[in-house]
Amino acid sequence: MIDVNGLKLVNDTYGHLVGDQMLREATAIVRECCRKEDIIGRWGGDEFVILLPRTDIQAAQGLGQRIMNACKDVRVKDVPLSLSLGVACRGKEEKELGEVLVEAEDNMYRHKLTESRSARSVTLQALLRTLAAKSFETEAHTLRMQKIAEKIGIKLALPVSELKRLELLITLHDIGKINISEEILTKKEPLTSQEWKVIKKHPETGFRVVRAMPEFAHVAEDILAHHERWDGTGYPRGLKGKDIPLLARITAVADAYEVMSNGRPYKEPLQKKDIVEEFKRCAGTQFDPELIQVLDDSWEELD
Repeated sequence: MIDVNGLKLVNDTYGHLVGDQMLREATAIVRECCRKEDIIGRWGGDEFVILLPRTDIQAAQGLGQRIMNACKDVRVKDVPLSLSLGVACRGKEEKELGEVLVEAEDNMYRHKLTESRSARSVTLQALLRTLAAKSFETEAHTLRMQKIAEKIGIKLALPVSELKRLELLITLHDIGKINISEEILTKKEPLTSQEWKVIKKHPETGFRVVRAMPEFAHVAEDILAHHERWDGTGYPRGLKGKDIPLLARITAVADAYEVMSNGRPYKEPLQKKDIVEEFKRCAGTQFDPELIQVLDDSWEELD
């Protein structure tokens, strides 16, 4: 039995057409590795079962290894194809075929437990590289944001666990932009109303993507809320004031500071005094006024 790792993540990130392509790639590899007499079937949304007539356990395990090896260099949209695989053998006639299927499935899930975390991590890194290549969400941008956010967090006396969570949040905060076109992400002219609709979906997409990865799911709500505004005019839910999670409020400030201080092709960088004035002007509307007050004593440290 075979399971395609990370299919939900690919579906949520790139859409079901790309997920279908991943299934087709897996199918092609299985067909290539199997014999004519082997029976290959779709067992579920992301699972396959292969029936191997007159095959002992060693030969079945050998086939499994060939399938795994064939996947090593296969990528779909820069996401590596990763499979989990379990093998079981009937051996004697009195053993029910249903028992063999259950055994194969159990072995597959044991393999998945050891492989899936690594596979998700590799997939996530591929997504972040793809996003950096077509947008301004580069590693340098992330590191600058993390530096600013850490200084705010330390001023607020956040515990180390929350500072670590904030660091992860900033790494992943714009992952939902992965399926937005480069043309929109790097456009120098003002966005059209339709393009803004596309952009405004990225917190929800990011929420779904991160929630699909158990080790990162604890920042999903913060990702969903990082474009909310203090006065309730943000998106996607129009949260207001302290209904917006604290780490999301810090991320919004760090993101704005990074953009204003480093600029973009469509926006010149601002001088420090102009950044200070802009934050003060937007305190209580766009940004948490208490966080801006914290920054008042920290401007020089952010150079």
